[in-house]
Amino acid sequence: MLISLREITKTYRMGEVDIPALRGVAQEIAAGEFMAIMGPSGSGKTTLLNLLGCLDRPTGGQYFFEGEDISRHGEDELARIRNQKMGFVFQNFNLLTRTTALDNVLMPLLYGPRLSAREKQDRAKAMLERVGLGDRMHHHPSQLSGGQQQRVAIARALINQPSLILADEPTGNLDTRSSREIMTIFQELNAEGITVVMVTHEEDIARYAKRTVHMRDGVVV
Repeated sequence: MLISLREITKTYRMGEVDIPALRGVAQEIAAGEFMAIMGPSGSGKTTLLNLLGCLDRPTGGQYFFEGEDISRHGEDELARIRNQKMGFVFQNFNLLTRTTALDNVLMPLLYGPRLSAREKQDRAKAMLERVGLGDRMHHHPSQLSGGQQQRVAIARALINQPSLILADEPTGNLDTRSSREIMTIFQELNAEGITVVMVTHEEDIARYAKRTVHMRDGVVV
């Protein structure tokens, strides 16, 4: 099992008030799954995705990743896991605007495995070619369509050869055609063995996944 969540809770403190975002989530995600998380605004789906990606830590419960309880790890160890085992794709692409597509994809390698400059360049070019942007690698984000920018973000997520891709509303800013193209890429990556967990509020996008879980009020329903 790639991921095992045991009674995960997350509570945010706002002044004097405790606001529970997750209320005892138990979930298992097998290696090679493509899972969609759906739910209304405020249901806890993005909080759950952030916990899965070690961008936040639970208030209670246990998070096992590749058999290791990482819910109590320190920040340095969590950063290592994020960088080496996980790739992230966001709704707003999160690209550096003054940097080429190639240099955006190279960014995670600054903190990743020790490769020569040539090896890094070759890997980044291969990732861009993998998502169909071999002829756009020297373009800046402003010279790319929304769908192309999201492909750059996917290439960046793949650069350290992660076992898990986490996507938060990856088609939220895209038109229908671009959304289909992006979801086809996710399906192809999943077919190659990469686990994909995606938050979406769109039923037609969730249908690309193999399994959908629905959240409401901080629990899986």
